[in-house]
Amino acid sequence: MQSLEEKRVFGEKTGKTVVLAATDVGVAAVSIAGAQVGQTELLVQCAARDVAANDEQVAVATEEDVLVHDGEEFVETGFGPATAVEFNDGVLLAGGPAGTLARYATDWSAITSLSGRVNAISGNLVATDDGVCQVTTADCIEAGLESVRDVSTAGTPHAATADGLYYLGNGWMEALDGDFTMVSTAEDGRAHAATADKFYAADEEWDAVSLPTSGQVADAAYDAATYAATVDGTFLADAGESWRTHPLGLREVHALCVL
Repeated sequence: MQSLEEKRVFGEKTGKTVVLAATDVGVAAVSIAGAQVGQTELLVQCAARDVAANDEQVAVATEEDVLVHDGEEFVETGFGPATAVEFNDGVLLAGGPAGTLARYATDWSAITSLSGRVNAISGNLVATDDGVCQVTTADCIEAGLESVRDVSTAGTPHAATADGLYYLGNGWMEALDGDFTMVSTAEDGRAHAATADKFYAADEEWDAVSLPTSGQVADAAYDAATYAATVDGTFLADAGESWRTHPLGLREVHALCVL
């Protein structure tokens, strides 16, 4: 495990935003002021598949384990191969490629073993190859859809599936037809979704967005500005005027979160 220069990344962030990117070579911290991208720093080397953060911790899903930053460094937790992590009401949830779903305190406590791969977790919703399920205090309840690649619960819950983009209304309602790979939403109503070759944003309606770069969008995240990254390693930031781009120098981006 690699030691960190935590004080620069995990300390006081006045005047800047730090976005974490999970990539095939590790977790990168991207420092941003408005839409101006500054320093990019590799925090830990690993095959990262997802990253999540709250006010106290950072968790990373990797091909070998779930790593948690303990205030000094990233430490292994003994989960095993992981594909998704999320903090839900302060509790760390993680899922794996074989359908393992568990919560973590000082150790892992199994919730259930799902039949499909866990692709994403947001809030108490879990996206799997077999559909969406909802985490309860004791179990995970099936909640509809099929082949769900991503889910987002901020504001109106949305799900990205192999046959369309859906939002939760009177049941799951289709917003767009297509093979969707990601969706991100914010409490203030901002929302973005992507297929392999298109990127969409929602105002009152969903519209395709023209970006100043090519490549499939891997994920989006929100603070005062909106952030996104392409799979091939271009970071994008929009503070309300236009998208600015910055090369991460890292390929195979899987997920973003705001620290």
